[in-house]
Amino acid sequence: MTGAQRARSAIGVGRTRVPLRATYVVILALLYFPIGLLFLFSFNANTQLNFPLSGLTLHWYQEVFEDNALLQAAVNSLLVGVAAATLATSIGFAVSVAVVRFRFRGRAGLLGLAGLPLIVPFIVLGVSLFLLFIFVDIPRSLVTIAIGHSVVAVPFATLILLARMVGLDPNLEDAAMDLGATYRTTLRLVVVPLMGASLLSAWLTCFIVSFDEVAIALFLAGGDPTFPIFLYGQLRFAQRLPVLIAMAVLLMIGTVTLTLVAFRLGRRRA
Repeated sequence: MTGAQRARSAIGVGRTRVPLRATYVVILALLYFPIGLLFLFSFNANTQLNFPLSGLTLHWYQEVFEDNALLQAAVNSLLVGVAAATLATSIGFAVSVAVVRFRFRGRAGLLGLAGLPLIVPFIVLGVSLFLLFIFVDIPRSLVTIAIGHSVVAVPFATLILLARMVGLDPNLEDAAMDLGATYRTTLRLVVVPLMGASLLSAWLTCFIVSFDEVAIALFLAGGDPTFPIFLYGQLRFAQRLPVLIAMAVLLMIGTVTLTLVAFRLGRRRA
């Protein structure tokens, strides 16, 4: 047996009785068929979601831009997402620099703390933050939602930036400090430009996490709901469903676009 054959055998590449092609087709269908239905029914002329369609129309998309409450909820999500992504990316950058470039007691604990929100259920985090804000007498608002979303977004930013920081040559920072720059100046003029693509990728990822999150927002929202909360509350009204579907399609397109941009930047960060 040649080396190539042994390698193929070791990783399990070869013949299999499992119909992989059919399996992949079924998986893709389960993943994307509901999304296709969402797009299809956003053009349905009838308010009832059933087949056959009574016609195709762009009326629901027109109503999206005439619904002030719906647009305001989307703007609220946009503001919360920008704030949460900025805060989470800043914290993730600080954690990645501290863990990779410094040696101190509790370094592993800091990294574990940054990744803890990944394993804690969002419902538990939402209740905990809700009780915290009540204890310190902070009224629930978009600010409290942004704080909660930044907490759950920190692990994503940390993992992205940590991977880039590990691959960054420390000699570049040493050279800058040998020329008289402080470490703060070195971070600003050397490290941040070199990590620009990764920082933007982390920011976009955190923004997407915040924009789509609903569990924590339910506990921390005040009088101004974010779009997922607004959408959840409006599902009770059947006549509103086509407009909500149209808005969901628009937001899905925006989210997918941002995800592709973040993925492209992540591949170019090296």
